[in-house]
Amino acid sequence: MTTSPTSQLRIIVVSIISLLALIVLLMIGIPRYNVWRQEMKGKAEFAQAEQNRKIRIEEAKANLEAEKLNAQAEIERAKGAAEAIRIENGSLTPTYIQYLWVRQQNLATNKVVYIPTEACLPILEAKN
Repeated sequence: MTTSPTSQLRIIVVSIISLLALIVLLMIGIPRYNVWRQEMKGKAEFAQAEQNRKIRIEEAKANLEAEKLNAQAEIERAKGAAEAIRIENGSLTPTYIQYLWVRQQNLATNKVVYIPTEACLPILEAKN
């Protein structure tokens, strides 16, 4: 089967028109796609920034709550100390101060014990 020259010309013309239509569509579509892609990227970055801001706010709220609780604990410790001084009739004797110091050393987690000496220098070595 041979095709006539007019049908070959028709195929070439249709191919050229199709190619030109494709080029025109790409010239219109690619810039619009780039704009859409940038818009989606911007929305994603905005959502990420919003999420990061919410996280910082929640961390700040948690820190504030912790500070409030620490302040309440400090107030309770001060009330206890005031009650202890009241029981001692308002006098802080050297013996009581020494007792408080020893008690604090027993509560501490470190294993270093400083023993006051006459020269106010720590004892570095002790023999049994």
